[in-house]
Amino acid sequence: MQLLLDVILPVFLVIGFGYVAVWRGLFPVAGVDGVLRFAQSFAVPCLLFQAIANLDLSAAFDARLLVSFYTGAAICFALGMIGARLLFKREWEDCVAIGFCCLFSNSVLLGLPISERAYGEDQLTGNYMIIAIHSPFCYGLGITVMEFVRNRGQSGAALVRSVSNAMFHNPLVIGIMAGFAVNLSGIVIPSVLDDALSLIVRAALPAALFALGGVLIQYKPEGDMKAIAMVCCIGLAVHPAIVWLMGSALSVPPDLFRSGVLTAAMAPGFNAYIFANMYGRGRRVAASSVLIATGASILTVWGWLSVLG
Repeated sequence: MQLLLDVILPVFLVIGFGYVAVWRGLFPVAGVDGVLRFAQSFAVPCLLFQAIANLDLSAAFDARLLVSFYTGAAICFALGMIGARLLFKREWEDCVAIGFCCLFSNSVLLGLPISERAYGEDQLTGNYMIIAIHSPFCYGLGITVMEFVRNRGQSGAALVRSVSNAMFHNPLVIGIMAGFAVNLSGIVIPSVLDDALSLIVRAALPAALFALGGVLIQYKPEGDMKAIAMVCCIGLAVHPAIVWLMGSALSVPPDLFRSGVLTAAMAPGFNAYIFANMYGRGRRVAASSVLIATGASILTVWGWLSVLG
């Protein structure tokens, strides 16, 4: 119980503040959209840029963690897509959108603050390792499969253009790439600029969590509840279980192992809805899955934290 009170509830209380503020009319919906845009398009990309720019890449990247996490993510994407097709007879485009919900765990808005509170700021190397390629991997896989399904017979060059255009207009991907560029080039960020970035970074997670709560109230649980339940089960249970099994088999170091399992246990990120909305497919299932899984993850994350110790 103390784990729930000390680690999980503060994060979800900030989400709750945003939810109640919009619900009671204390904060306008347009304001939430602005806060969310600030967080996703500026503050969080700055956080990722600064973290990766200062990361010791030679020591930070462990292939065993990445193989465990992203093999699990790809399997869950396939399970969600095939399940939507075979069990619920959805069109293939809807199936890809539903599969993306099973693929894209909320590694930044939930994974980072919960991991930080659970294990400390100095134990986030594994989180940043996952986040560094999370958006490129997930969007690359999701967009490639969706474009293939939508444009069967399209030339390879056209498919590459579609995927590249969608990926490289994503602020998170831009922040990550800029961080790698600074890190690999050895450029030293001037202290004045680094201090300014730090001011923005300190606002990133609180603003994002508050905005997430304000956004969630706009999407009522509706649509195919069986499909939503499938997404929640795959995202909250199957993905972390796969990472646990593979991480144990590959002997992933304990601190990275905890980061991998805990990040995999996060609810689908809001990007799942963004992806569905981008293609106009599976939007109700995506929005409802984000809402319901985020609420359910209070208990499931508590369970995973208890198991991880």
